[in-house]
Amino acid sequence: MRTTIDVNDDLLQAVKAHAAREHQTLKETFEQALRAYLARPAPATTEAPPIPVFRGRGVQQGVDLTDNAALRAIMASEP
Repeated sequence: MRTTIDVNDDLLQAVKAHAAREHQTLKETFEQALRAYLARPAPATTEAPPIPVFRGRGVQQGVDLTDNAALRAIMASEP
């Protein structure tokens, strides 16, 4: 498949030099680099950071922080 990308001049020169040293075409070098990049394992997911509490004792009972509509309703009903 043919596509066009804009590559930094210095980076392109480095890739061309690498391809020449490895006796590869530019296409082969880019494909190899992209395959290596995509084969890397995904970063481990981490737990969400704790939600800061500025007053009170944390999240009110029954509040679902993943439900935006419910949160808006609760905030609208508070004085």
